[in-house]
Amino acid sequence: MDRLSTAQAATMPVEFKLNGKTVVGRSDETLIETARHYGIEIPHLCYKEGMRADGNCRACVVEIKGERVLAPSCCRYPKDGMEVTTDNPRSVASQKMVLELLLADIPEKSYTLDSELDHWAKALKVGKPRFESRHQPKPDLSHSAIAVNLDACIQCTRCLRACREEQVNDVIGYAFRGEHSKIVFDLDDPMGNSTCVACGECVQACPTGALMPAREVGKIQADKTVDSVCPYCGVGCLLTYNVKGNKILWVQGREGPANSKRLCVKGRYGFDYVQHRHRLTKPLIRKPGVKKHKDFSVDPDDWSQVFREASWGEALDFAANGLRDIRDRHGKKSLAGFGSAKGTNEEAYLFQKLVRTGFGSNNVDHCTRLCHASSVAALMEGINSGAVSNQVRDVMKAEVIFLIGANPTVNHPVAATWMKNAAKAGVKLIVADPRRGDLARHATYNLQFKADTDVALLNAMLHTIVEEGLANEAFIRDRTSGYEALAENVEKFSPEAMAPVCGIDARTIREVARLYATSKASIIMWGMGISQHVHGTDNARCLIALALCTGQIGKPGSGLHPLRGQNNVQGASDSGLIPMFYPDYQRVATPEAKARFEKLWGTELDPKPGLTVVEIMHAAKKGEIRGMYIMGENPAMSDPDVDHAREALAALDHMVVQDIFLTETAYLADVVLPATAWPEKVGTVTNTDRMVQLGRKAIEPPGEAKEDLWLINELAKRMGLPWNYTHPREVFDEMRQCMDSIAGITWERLERESSVTYPCEKEGDPGEPVVFVTHFPTTTGRGKFVPADLIPAAERPDDRYPMVLITGRQLEHWHTGAMTRRASVLDHIEPEPVASFHPFDLERFGVKAGEIVTVESRRGRISLYARADDGTPAGAVFIPFCYYEAAANMLTNPVLDPVGKIPEFKYCAVKVTKGGPVPVHSSFGGGTLLAVAQKEASKA
Repeated sequence: MDRLSTAQAATMPVEFKLNGKTVVGRSDETLIETARHYGIEIPHLCYKEGMRADGNCRACVVEIKGERVLAPSCCRYPKDGMEVTTDNPRSVASQKMVLELLLADIPEKSYTLDSELDHWAKALKVGKPRFESRHQPKPDLSHSAIAVNLDACIQCTRCLRACREEQVNDVIGYAFRGEHSKIVFDLDDPMGNSTCVACGECVQACPTGALMPAREVGKIQADKTVDSVCPYCGVGCLLTYNVKGNKILWVQGREGPANSKRLCVKGRYGFDYVQHRHRLTKPLIRKPGVKKHKDFSVDPDDWSQVFREASWGEALDFAANGLRDIRDRHGKKSLAGFGSAKGTNEEAYLFQKLVRTGFGSNNVDHCTRLCHASSVAALMEGINSGAVSNQVRDVMKAEVIFLIGANPTVNHPVAATWMKNAAKAGVKLIVADPRRGDLARHATYNLQFKADTDVALLNAMLHTIVEEGLANEAFIRDRTSGYEALAENVEKFSPEAMAPVCGIDARTIREVARLYATSKASIIMWGMGISQHVHGTDNARCLIALALCTGQIGKPGSGLHPLRGQNNVQGASDSGLIPMFYPDYQRVATPEAKARFEKLWGTELDPKPGLTVVEIMHAAKKGEIRGMYIMGENPAMSDPDVDHAREALAALDHMVVQDIFLTETAYLADVVLPATAWPEKVGTVTNTDRMVQLGRKAIEPPGEAKEDLWLINELAKRMGLPWNYTHPREVFDEMRQCMDSIAGITWERLERESSVTYPCEKEGDPGEPVVFVTHFPTTTGRGKFVPADLIPAAERPDDRYPMVLITGRQLEHWHTGAMTRRASVLDHIEPEPVASFHPFDLERFGVKAGEIVTVESRRGRISLYARADDGTPAGAVFIPFCYYEAAANMLTNPVLDPVGKIPEFKYCAVKVTKGGPVPVHSSFGGGTLLAVAQKEASKA
């Protein structure tokens, strides 16, 4: 008989006796897990399913025949013939003694409704402790999200393992000795002063309430729990709302394929925005004579200066009549629509269908144009698929992770935890970015290259692979085309020639290239640092070439993964919310695709691709686009050179905005339709891993706010379309008829499983987490190499503007801040606009951290607070784009990548001066003491 593999041996069945009965367990499952399978509950406190067992509390001890001492069942594995007893007098006496000793050391008052210590004490009938209590430490309430009650701490170290081993944030430790031993944060700092990122994993892990949500909501009994999906980044974490009285009390992570119960600060604490006083509750119509102009100042507390309330009938008629009149008078190309990546797939599908069949053109787009348009353009060109080849958690199956142009600890925090877990397990992590982020400390190689030199670095890696014979000749021969042209092109990009260009020495470039090419599985992950350049498409072409020439695609632990920024940017693109594709990336210019959708939708369609986001703005400024319908997007903040964008929006004859807040864009609208927030509706979203996931309704919307699907349907009817959709499942069923990739996913399956991966073409298919295994979805089945040359940024530093501006996101805030700046915890942690500089630059400017600086480009200037950050390269400044009072996109360059039509957000020339006006915007969240004080002073 062949020898069993290690993996097979680890899962062999084991027959043993448990409480006198013969049972069968597995060699890789502990005694406590096997006992649970047979309905036997063993007391436990330090043990938590999914965590590494620690065995330090001894509440789970059992007796094993022949052994002198009791054994912790969370750490012991069964063996053939073993006899285990969990409930004999000796075991129970020891379990009760452990519980009694622990009870003696915590206060009688409880910080939580579901203390596991109280649960087990009650189950084993442990009465009042006979022992003297320890000295009780004072509470630490320094953190805005988490209350620390160490008097309730039993030192089980579950919080430590959650912080260090799951999230790998390394904030929580166990310090001192004997009676002085305790849980500490960093160097025994108050939690609010520590490096805690407020992911809340420690709160979710704590069994006693020693760590709790700061607002004491954990002591309120919820009326119901609702399973759903996080509405923030593209990771798509599953979660559970705890709801009472139409209010979300707290959120906990749910077991899901993308997150395994993990959440970040936004997913756990970013939900009270739904109850914010600024929520739109009634339709608004612009007052006669109130002109629109770019130099506005939004005050959501004083909207009546600009708008008046209207009934739903009046508002919908006014909205639709304005759009219809423009279409009939100026032609179908005079209207455009911006859909949303924050909504559902069903909303995105109906929105683009309305624009194409009701407006009559393909002038429809959304924020993918501003994040990964160049990535999608290169992927469609090279392999005819814009989606990821492998899922994030495939990093655990890789030997090498090549992460470039991304900062996942900020933008995709839960995805970052899997990368950190992989690095700790021995996977080689290569981080390449002009800024040094937190993942750099886990990296085997940290390549902090010069901004704007991505192609130089990547082509130098390709040169090494070609020159040193590291290319996978069989894969290139059987599954690709155009390799000869690529090999010829990269000849001139030797590491020695590119080292002074990109700032990484030639030896390191060669080592990294060899490591990537020769591993059994290498995966590439990238973010908007790759895509948001005039050469963004070329950047992505180089990444595709790396995967194709080494055969690092089509197998577990390998492939190409552009990390999606918003919760449904993948799904919105899949659903056709882009101007050149129908749903499922069927080109509008292709006769077969056009005929398919004309038959399904029962109307003639425009065969010409529509305008993209920035092109629509240019056309609006010229008077070519006269009317717009904008759902859940905020181009007055998110577009480059927002001064120009606001001017274009103000020039429209008629603009309909559908949103939950009076955003900067809504302020320029003619009619504003109050919509629903994510927890207030049902629908699917598709995450960065190609997982179609079901979001469920948890609470009712405020006032007269209506569901987005209903609003789109009502506008469509008033535009002359015979629509009558009453539930998202009806829309999803229609989508399945024209989207082969999800044809096998039923609504009933989503309700049952919550998450299904596509492609899933037939009902019952499991879905394909790894694609391109045997061929690419091109006409030839081959992937295509596309060579790239050096193209500099459109605007380089000079004597007048000597610094480089890099924009991006903060951990606590998302997109343009409309939601997160109205979430009390998130706003409290990061309330002020900041610009990050290398300390050397601050010293050069004579500026101290916390002082005001003014940053100016050729398009505008903003003032904000300086922050020292030695991860920001000297000569550059990093500014988040979520702050209205210091909008980074006042400065950015609207020049476009010629292929992907994406703006160059990641590079423009600026100058920095000390001082400037105080950036105060008191319309959001809880605000800051400074903002509140200044508002009160202005009233006085």
